[in-house]
Amino acid sequence: MPLPQAAERKKMHTRTVTCEGFERTDGLWDIEGHLTDIKTVPIMLRDRSDTAVEPGVPIHEMSIRITIDLDFNIIDAVSSMDHTPFRICPSIADAYKQLTGLRIAPGFTKKCKELFSGTNGCTHLLELLGPVATTAFQATHQAREARKEQDDEHDRPHTLNTCHTFDSTGEVVKKYWPQFYEPEKLITTREVN
Repeated sequence: MPLPQAAERKKMHTRTVTCEGFERTDGLWDIEGHLTDIKTVPIMLRDRSDTAVEPGVPIHEMSIRITIDLDFNIIDAVSSMDHTPFRICPSIADAYKQLTGLRIAPGFTKKCKELFSGTNGCTHLLELLGPVATTAFQATHQAREARKEQDDEHDRPHTLNTCHTFDSTGEVVKKYWPQFYEPEKLITTREVN
């Protein structure tokens, strides 16, 4: 369902975030995130030039790539900052190498904030890590499922109870993982309310 009709307006800014996942020939995965901020009117930036940045030219353009295995261990991390409002911004790009050795798992976002918040990082690259992490899950889903089926086809689905759709009392679990469907939980939950 689309958004309701908006009031009369003029577009001033577009932020684009694109994340992609790539299966490598060596068995690892590259997950790349790219962020751009573009204005529709000329804008002066104190440190970038003596002339206005024209519409359509990025104010921010930055990327991050993490290389992971199927257990979400980060094997390598690199970032780049091609357009920034200040000349000094790209000097923090190498800080994101600190992601190497981490694992995308519960607590990953908190750890990223500890490492890169404030003067230890770039706000935009830090924001980009969330979509990059979820893209890692999406990109590797089929490969992880295939590996899981080989290991043990009776394992509890990792998505169980992680959101509304995968509620162990819901229709999706009942249909696709009936062995983990919990109708008793539904009764108990409703009785409590």
